[in-house]
Amino acid sequence: MRNACPVVHEIVCFFIAKRSTRGIKVAKKPKTVLKKPKVIGKKPNAAERAKPQVKKRVTLLVVSECPPLGLESLKVKDTQLRASSYKRRGLGPHRGRLNIQSGIEDGDIYDGAWCAQYRDKKQWLEVDARRLTRFTGVILQGRNSIWRSVWDIVYTYKVQFSNDTLVWKPCMNGTEEAIFEGNQDAETPVLALFNTSTVARYIRINPQSWYQNGTKGDICLRAEVLGCALPDPNSIYPWQTEPTESKDKLDFRHHNYKEMRKLMKSVQEECPDITRIYSIGKSYMGLKLYVMEISDNPGKHELGEPEFRYVAGMHGNEVLGRELLLNLMQYICQEYKRGDQRIVHLVKETRIHLLPSMNPDGYEMAFKKGSELAGWSLGRYSYEGIDMNHNFADLNSVMWTAIELETDRSKLINHYFPIPEQYTTEEAFVASETRAVISWMQNIPFVLGANLHGGELVVTYPYDMTRDWAPREHTPTADESFFRWLAVVYASTNQVMSNHDRRPCHNKDFLRYNNIINGADWHNVPGSMNDFSYLHTNCFEVTVELSCDKFPHASELPIEWENNRESLLTYMEQVHRGIKGVVRDKDTGAGISDAVIKVDDINHHIRSVADGDYWRLLNPGEYRVTATAEGYFPSSRTCQVMYDHYPTTCDFRLTKMPKERLKELLMKGGKLPKDLQLRLRQLRMRKLRVTTKAINQRRAAAAKRAKRV
Repeated sequence: MRNACPVVHEIVCFFIAKRSTRGIKVAKKPKTVLKKPKVIGKKPNAAERAKPQVKKRVTLLVVSECPPLGLESLKVKDTQLRASSYKRRGLGPHRGRLNIQSGIEDGDIYDGAWCAQYRDKKQWLEVDARRLTRFTGVILQGRNSIWRSVWDIVYTYKVQFSNDTLVWKPCMNGTEEAIFEGNQDAETPVLALFNTSTVARYIRINPQSWYQNGTKGDICLRAEVLGCALPDPNSIYPWQTEPTESKDKLDFRHHNYKEMRKLMKSVQEECPDITRIYSIGKSYMGLKLYVMEISDNPGKHELGEPEFRYVAGMHGNEVLGRELLLNLMQYICQEYKRGDQRIVHLVKETRIHLLPSMNPDGYEMAFKKGSELAGWSLGRYSYEGIDMNHNFADLNSVMWTAIELETDRSKLINHYFPIPEQYTTEEAFVASETRAVISWMQNIPFVLGANLHGGELVVTYPYDMTRDWAPREHTPTADESFFRWLAVVYASTNQVMSNHDRRPCHNKDFLRYNNIINGADWHNVPGSMNDFSYLHTNCFEVTVELSCDKFPHASELPIEWENNRESLLTYMEQVHRGIKGVVRDKDTGAGISDAVIKVDDINHHIRSVADGDYWRLLNPGEYRVTATAEGYFPSSRTCQVMYDHYPTTCDFRLTKMPKERLKELLMKGGKLPKDLQLRLRQLRMRKLRVTTKAINQRRAAAAKRAKRV
């Protein structure tokens, strides 16, 4: 592995990172570091208890070679965290994790840091690595809170090590006890690298100074610890044998824009017959939004073959989705060449589109800081400062306003809502990336998709917006049952989400909801891509929150792939659930585009595409389905959806109305067929009877009036 640790007797190593860590605050390196890693064994001597010095902040292009232990990713369990004291349960040591987010309500069990009960220099937060570990550094943040002052931060701190929690040895800076600089604000992560690495099992962070203003200002912090676990020949504990790699030979690392483009090109060169790379537009800074298409006929929509999409990186700092899609395209290519029948069938029966980075500008900002130092929001927004998850046209309000104002229900539409004119103007505050994705959605008849995010472990489904702008409220679509099925499919096959022993990521326990939730029931999100997709196109889409950590360390990517591989594949296969078919002209056999497909008792229609083919996602059951098109008589039939992994075929042949057929024939200069002549004669006779009846009624009324006179 790229970040493998050297053996314990080697000197501590630092390496120059390929990516810049501009602005990272680290402890100053001594001129000479020819020292072995210290191993805890005895109490510090008098020289080591000399007057402490605060290590100055400097800017260096260095990062620790050792990965994080996993406080942020929850790899470190709550039972591995202890503290000298804590104010209450919601501010306990289990909340002292880097980037943890507080709850909406102040004082609940989900607060945004560990906070000591007392304000003195005897307070500490302790991490048990469970085995001998070569500790190399610490990252610190202040307290996250919606309601509290942002000044609950630690200015300086010491670090101690132990093997038994009885004898503690301080981290030294030469002959002096090291004091590290902490935070100046609550959210910016600050990295401190130790001058010499130390081998121990336990590490303590011991605050020395903190913000104080009278009675205000508590000792609060969120932390991550960097360290390399040492090999244990016994390996007697379960946590020592947990897998850290994947059996799949994929490129497990973080890829910047150039590296992503290079990897996509290598996949295309390896599997040229089933892949195609294309761009749907550019970001504000001119980076292309590349898509990998995977199909047995790339570049072409095949009749009856559904289109599927995955979109990642809408928030540039939520990077796991980006890497998973890069892994997915490699995996499909490799397995297709190997002859894996599941993958071969998926490629031949589905046209797959993978957009790994919708917000490349934001990603580049987060990438330059690195996985643990980007914080919670750096890179989330576009270069213009737009949150693309709120940037799509709000068609929900258009729909609900029409429902409130329209008295004639037959005039209401329930699909293909047009985009408001003010949204399409050049002056509208719409990101260039959002415009590109909307155009993409309009040009390709997607049936199913998913939007990959990070920072939680849950699958959300539409609607994402509440009807009356409430902070949260369950707001279902007409396809609630199928959306719930889609969410369950991903969540139940995800190895982390389906683990009932896992703890909540931040401030909501989604295990209570089986790791799925209606988006609006979590929080109100107007202008979401999921809602827009459902109301403006045929495509059903959910949001997958992939991990507690928005920017996992590269060492965690193999396991994250293992956690999500089956989910990604199984979810794609759901595009073949329900009914499909072709709507054709009964006389010519030509496909009819824009035909409306209605399912009884489900108030949401879809439409056929250019060649007349359509797909309607449905759960197993019996449905009465009607196809209508302008100028044609409607046609209805009963369609049975089974539990099989393929759709039920329900084709329609529509008969043109006589007027439309007459127009068509006269334009071509042809003769009228006998059936059309008979139909026209019948229509004329009906019209004659109606007009004659009306004339007779008017004459009778006139005669009555004359008699009265």
